[in-house]
Amino acid sequence: MSVPVAQHVPMGFDLVVLAVDPGATDAEIRATADRCRGLHHPKGDPDERIVGFYEALRARYPDFPPHDRDSPWMATPLDVGIDHVSMCLGFGERRDPALQLIDELAQRHELTIYDHQDDEVARPADVRTPLDPAILTLIDELRP
Repeated sequence: MSVPVAQHVPMGFDLVVLAVDPGATDAEIRATADRCRGLHHPKGDPDERIVGFYEALRARYPDFPPHDRDSPWMATPLDVGIDHVSMCLGFGERRDPALQLIDELAQRHELTIYDHQDDEVARPADVRTPLDPAILTLIDELRP
């Protein structure tokens, strides 16, 4: 008799946006991201880049109730620290516009994105594919 083996189905897609030194190595960025997930995170005043990023992001995708039907978040509220914003996004069509907005806002605020799943680092100066015009319009509407 064979017993069915439970398959692991990913429930979310984790990203962390970090305020790190532009010259930080990939290893330093990974270490910072890991520290942000741990219990020994530094205290202090939040980096203004993180504050600006978080405020603009939650203007479009709130992380406190009530949530819009197009909310990409698998877990709320988002994890925000003095030097990071950690997000768990769902899979599917709601994720893609959120990823584009996260990328644009990270570039604008000179923040680095670390993708835990793929172990990839995206720095503010990295060349990216052009954004969807609808996303650019949304970003312009969110600007103060």
